[in-house]
Amino acid sequence: MDPIHKRAFWGLLLPLKNSTFRSLFLASQLSSLGWLMQTVALSWLMATVSTSDVMVALVQASSALPAFFLAIFVGAIADNYSRRMVMIVGRSLMMTASVMLTILMAFGITDPWMILAFTFLDGCGIALSDPAWRASLGDILERRHLPAAVTLLNVGFNMVRSVGPALGGIIVAVFGPLLTFALTTLGIVVPLAALWRNKWKVQVSPLPREALTTAIYDGLRFTAISSEIKATIVRGTLFGLAGTSVLALLPLITRDLLNGSPIAYGILMGGFGAGALVAGLANPSLRRACTQELLIVLACAACAACAFALSLTPSLFIATVCLAFGGAGWLTGWSGFGVNVQLASPRWVVGRTISIYSAFTYGGIAAGSWLWGAIAENHSLSMALACSAAASLAVAVLGLKLPISNRLESELDASDTFDAPVPALDLKPRSGPILVTTEYAIAEENAAIFLEIMRRRRHVQSRVGARQWTLTRDVQQPSRWLETFRTPTWADYQRLHHRLTAADKRLDDELKALSVASDLPRTIILVESYTAASKSPPVPYVSQK
Repeated sequence: MDPIHKRAFWGLLLPLKNSTFRSLFLASQLSSLGWLMQTVALSWLMATVSTSDVMVALVQASSALPAFFLAIFVGAIADNYSRRMVMIVGRSLMMTASVMLTILMAFGITDPWMILAFTFLDGCGIALSDPAWRASLGDILERRHLPAAVTLLNVGFNMVRSVGPALGGIIVAVFGPLLTFALTTLGIVVPLAALWRNKWKVQVSPLPREALTTAIYDGLRFTAISSEIKATIVRGTLFGLAGTSVLALLPLITRDLLNGSPIAYGILMGGFGAGALVAGLANPSLRRACTQELLIVLACAACAACAFALSLTPSLFIATVCLAFGGAGWLTGWSGFGVNVQLASPRWVVGRTISIYSAFTYGGIAAGSWLWGAIAENHSLSMALACSAAASLAVAVLGLKLPISNRLESELDASDTFDAPVPALDLKPRSGPILVTTEYAIAEENAAIFLEIMRRRRHVQSRVGARQWTLTRDVQQPSRWLETFRTPTWADYQRLHHRLTAADKRLDDELKALSVASDLPRTIILVESYTAASKSPPVPYVSQK
């Protein structure tokens, strides 16, 4: 191995030096292997106990739907509660589902609806555990190791996916689904034990826990405001929709285009996994040599070339080589998108942004699987692959409009240097709504500069929780400007300031430098008060600055 590849290899493995990450990572790979085996067993079992094609298809759907529909809720939970405990609860749900499936099989109970019910419960466990696990990477590891950690997770899963279904099929064929369910249950015990044994330090907020509705609103708003995360979600969703054709149609490619056997299918999956492994090992070097947008474009091109070549070749060897390129592009794309979401999200909201991103990308993969399957059924397999190749190239071209940022590390960590003003009123954390007004005195010649700074300030304040933000100008004293915004509660007002970064707070210095009055800017904080008959006007209680 030459020095460049050695550095790439060791760079990828750096997160494994952390004993907590190493323990959880290895345990999660074993659990993923068991889950893939169980998926094969459930699909086979449903096909034998039900004559309905819809029921067989619902096995996959019942496992995936919780991740799509519960995404924002589980993200808010992961950001407001101990992520370690959330992972333990999620894994416990998965183990409960596997134990019940094992018991049902042991007693010969194979009711299709009960199978779907416990498959759905297993999906709920995954939906709860996975965002908390990915959000915990920034708590466990240094931020500079996040790209390697995200890549490791993708490499590990692709390696397991290369052998899991085949191993599950062999066990089901030789020993039956009962042993598969039992092994899956044992596999889930390992990450549960690892979570119970390992504890990591997490920064604890001094403020009360956010209400779930507020946490969901803040997560959706942050995602909507962040152009980086929006671009990543759109490109990631379309990348999954376009690129999933190869994996979704691979059994048909093996049977119809290559005239292959199950052994050929295993070889093709091995080629895909090998390509993903090589791309994962090279990922640290590639990130240093190329911009993130260029890596995404190359990933799209690799997936497009793979799909188009598969539509033309009858050779198993050439198809395996093509799938190696496809696997490399698949892993490079998902690693890039995942790293970008992690680094573009501050710690207080990362669980929610990861959940929203996952919901859309899983939805894209599911929609793509149906779309390319429908085209293959109604037209031809080659046409489906060619259309998906064109779609992957379109995702690459979309980078001209929605480029992926070249963020190498997070710049959004909160500064946590806010000293809350002491109110003269007896305010509780849930007192509110709170109205905040800040007065500025700006000379006419500086008005354009002031408006540009306030444009950035509006973005910053809205991102961290300000609602109904407005900027108004006095018609009689044009130098007088008023900035106003609201927060639902007194705790939310304090939480807003705790979320501001050092760069955000430097805007205050820029605004002070523009002021023509020594006592301005001046902030006044008001709380709305109510009477039995009507709402009274806001009552000022404290001044800041």
